[in-house]
Amino acid sequence: MAQKLGGDGLIGELCNGFELLMDGDKGVITFDSLRKNSALMGLQDFSDDDLMNMLREGDIDGDGALNQMEFCVLMFRLSPRLMAESELLLESVLQQEFDNYY
Repeated sequence: MAQKLGGDGLIGELCNGFELLMDGDKGVITFDSLRKNSALMGLQDFSDDDLMNMLREGDIDGDGALNQMEFCVLMFRLSPRLMAESELLLESVLQQEFDNYY
């Protein structure tokens, strides 16, 4: 997926996912917004406990919600394939920069 979308496309898709799940008034993903919008991301079969655990796992600053950065980090952590593909994309971009520089 990362190679197909490219770096900007991947970031854009993660941002779109965040916006689908976030509470529009608060600008973060709360438990209520996650439960309300979870079907949009294919999470409709997750229990409330599953959703709460997901929030806890990604909540780096301990405020009980996910900001955009926390959401993106969580998505990478939950998807080893996405992580591997993004590493390949990063290597490719770095190699291009290196080749252009020298």
